[in-house]
Amino acid sequence: MIACSADITASTTCACRSKLGVPWAAGVCGVLMLGHLPPDVRAAWVDQQSIGPFICRSDFPLAEIQPLLAELGQLQADLVHALEVPAAETAIEVYLFRSKGNYDQFLSRNLPKVTYRRALYVKEKGIGRVFAYRSSQFDTDLRHECTHALLHAVLPMVPLWLDEGLAVYFEQPAARRAFDSPQLGPVRWSVRLGGIERLESLEKKKDVAEMDRSDYRAAWAWVHFMLHGSQEARDELVHFLADIRSETPPGRLGQRLRERLGNPAGLLNAHFQGWSRTSSRAPPGVEALMPFSGTAH
Repeated sequence: MIACSADITASTTCACRSKLGVPWAAGVCGVLMLGHLPPDVRAAWVDQQSIGPFICRSDFPLAEIQPLLAELGQLQADLVHALEVPAAETAIEVYLFRSKGNYDQFLSRNLPKVTYRRALYVKEKGIGRVFAYRSSQFDTDLRHECTHALLHAVLPMVPLWLDEGLAVYFEQPAARRAFDSPQLGPVRWSVRLGGIERLESLEKKKDVAEMDRSDYRAAWAWVHFMLHGSQEARDELVHFLADIRSETPPGRLGQRLRERLGNPAGLLNAHFQGWSRTSSRAPPGVEALMPFSGTAH
């Protein structure tokens, strides 16, 4: 979630317009802003470890989740490879809690005005922070929020639907993203029943409160299509993000895909109708994009 300014109330998610002319993402899991963490908050931790751009602090030994931390280190390389964005150069602070009780107490004491979520990504004055506790969805939550953090570390803005679609895509372990995401089955049913929500509709969403489960699923579907279904669509996504990065007004990605592909909605539906590990409809070179080795090419 992106804070538009420091004086916006924490209970209200926001979507203002950047100088690029498109809505800022009002991200899925938290309102950004609301004051600095006290210095003692950064010191009173059981463990601390740096992994890539992430500085992880926890109230439990991080050795207990070492494989997950290794995934976070790989996550940045995967984003660089898939989206051709630069690696984050600024540190991202990650705060991890053993229990919901510890997490709730921390938020109540230090971020009392932030809208409560099971996991949070917040950013203020250039500092990105992720907060999560060890729920049954801890691994997924952490990858999801860290995806937001990495994107916003290198891009001045991200359209809401794309921010969420990418986070849902990368919240899965690398080996599951292309063929084994839990989103895939419901998306195939949606295709059979009439198709996926069009980008024009998703692009109108200006606040995370406007997005429901079907919107997240549709956002994931468009991301999957752009990464795996069409080289031209992936090229347009890469160029769109490059324009954002250079602060060139990018327009709307939906319009750019229509101009490039003609009928992107029809191509998306065909993509999911034929998508499988053995499908002959996988475009040339798609193997290089899955499951993402993490090595930038």
